[in-house]
Amino acid sequence: MKIVEANGLGLRTRRGWVYRDVDLSAEAGELHAVTGPPGSGRTSLLLALAGRFPHSHGELRRRGPAALGQVAGVHEPDPTLTVAEHIQERLLLLGPVLRRRRQLVPVAAVRARRAYRRDAFAAAIAGAGFTDAPLDPDRYGRDLTPVERQVLGLVLASLSGPNLIVADDVDAGADAPERAWIWAALSRLADQGYAVVASARAVEPGATAITHRIGDPALPGPALVAPRAAAEADLTPEVTA
Repeated sequence: MKIVEANGLGLRTRRGWVYRDVDLSAEAGELHAVTGPPGSGRTSLLLALAGRFPHSHGELRRRGPAALGQVAGVHEPDPTLTVAEHIQERLLLLGPVLRRRRQLVPVAAVRARRAYRRDAFAAAIAGAGFTDAPLDPDRYGRDLTPVERQVLGLVLASLSGPNLIVADDVDAGADAPERAWIWAALSRLADQGYAVVASARAVEPGATAITHRIGDPALPGPALVAPRAAAEADLTPEVTA
């Protein structure tokens, strides 16, 4: 089942192109990687695919809900909460899965949301398939390493039972073993039936990801506008006749 489909997707603002001419089609159970240099628009593209950022050119279709993993400056851990508290808070906000929606939410997510009063951390980690995750339930958000932030973001994203999970800069601050682990973890999420789209500078050798490279140097340079600055910068899409 096709979850997200972008055809000729682009965002051009008064400051120039943020990203352009992106074709990406992700089905349930697939892992896609968006690669490119810093400033190539990877973050803005991922947020657009998830319905959290605008696009001005092309077409975008998405089936079902999307959830964000770690996106620096946009969706990050609370520095004052522990890992376990992040999970408990998310489960309380989500509440129980309604009976009429149980066929639409992965069984693991349903079980985690039922278990929030008992052992939310263990249920959430198991539900995401991350029982080997390098994550301490008592560690505060401010103390998490880049990889731990990615893992927590993916676990939290899986709890809502979305069709699409996106995660940004999954290789940032990670050494070779950590990069290998995170790509394997992303593959496990896809194996559970999620469509997963992650951005990175490069895909780790051996990762089973469908790769899309953006930021072709032959094209005009993108506007270096961070999504966090959307409220402060003029990001009104440029309309062409």
